[in-house]
Amino acid sequence: MVLKGYPRLSETFIAQEILELERRGFAFDIWSLRRPTDRYRHPMHEAITARLLYLPEYLKDDPRRVLKGLIHAVRRLRFRELMGVFLHDLLRDPTPNRMRRLGQACVLARELDPAIGHLHVHFLHTPGSVTRYAALLTGRSFSFSAHAKDIWTTPEWERREKIADAAWGVTCTADGWRELTRVAGSSAGKVELVYHGLDLERFPAPPVRDRQADGSDAADPVRLVAVGRAVAKKGFDTLLTALGGLPPALNWRLVHIGTGPLIAPLKEQAERLGIAGRIEWRGSQAQTAVIAALREADLFVLPSQPGEDGDRDGLPNVIMEAATQALPIVSTRFAGVPEFVTDGENGLLVPPADAPALSAALAALIAAPDRRRALGEAARARLVADFTFDAGIDRLETRMRQSAGASAAPARA
Repeated sequence: MVLKGYPRLSETFIAQEILELERRGFAFDIWSLRRPTDRYRHPMHEAITARLLYLPEYLKDDPRRVLKGLIHAVRRLRFRELMGVFLHDLLRDPTPNRMRRLGQACVLARELDPAIGHLHVHFLHTPGSVTRYAALLTGRSFSFSAHAKDIWTTPEWERREKIADAAWGVTCTADGWRELTRVAGSSAGKVELVYHGLDLERFPAPPVRDRQADGSDAADPVRLVAVGRAVAKKGFDTLLTALGGLPPALNWRLVHIGTGPLIAPLKEQAERLGIAGRIEWRGSQAQTAVIAALREADLFVLPSQPGEDGDRDGLPNVIMEAATQALPIVSTRFAGVPEFVTDGENGLLVPPADAPALSAALAALIAAPDRRRALGEAARARLVADFTFDAGIDRLETRMRQSAGASAAPARA
């Protein structure tokens, strides 16, 4: 199992899959292109028993290891076959990053457990390149899980050729599936839509929400929560503008959980708008603290929008996590969000990057506790009916067993 970074709090959907596949008899090695940077680990990461190994993030970090991988590839592996593919890629992407992926692939190919016959990679961009090159070097098969950024920021030619070389692939939103099948051409049949879903056993039952706060009492403000990295595609700049446009007499408080490069600019924006005193920036938090914040809140908001270079969300897992606690959801008609949230039924959706529309939606729900409760209950009902974990993991298990060459016996992948 190859990932860009492991473990990551923002990718608990991956940990959820690995843990359940282990419970079903699979044994994995996890290879990560970089070491973790998060302050906390999710309890699921502690429960996963897979051996964890790290590639050199930069080739200069471990030149002897890289050289050994290169010599091994030239002498013992299918280096000539790989070079035909790699040089074609390099002509279209003549960057140091492309060279780094070749070096990492040589290390991976040399150090892989010989008992492993199949590789599975999360994300089609740089991890996909390393995995594809290692598979070509060693004659192994590979498959992929595509998620969000990798679908929308990887060049079309690269996505098309990786899909063609893969044995199969899955993606977690209909929005992403349509895009991948569009670029895949004759290989479109290799890509399947498999929602992550949530394992509801990991979450407590929702709290009883009988608060009648409607924003009219300064001593009892309506509690908003937003969870996500401070990056452009999460739309937190739009959220702050929307909050700044709310009527001054409307009483609310916002808790933001997450870190990222835009935290400082967002805090400055809040100061300029005169709303900094109503916002608590909690930074990165352990999953238990995130769930506690969801349980304490009256309203969840995540205004996803286009990010830099075409980056965008898939279906953010945190939206479904909010639904586990029967929170009403305010988000946008963008990316995979409308696949879960239906406007007016289990949440409110506005156009992306539309601060006035977002402000109006927030004002409407802040002032309407009964409607908040009804939307939150509907969000949980939608989750339980259509987005539980079992269907997706059953399909992944079938695919993995086919690729590992096993049916019922425990397999290595």
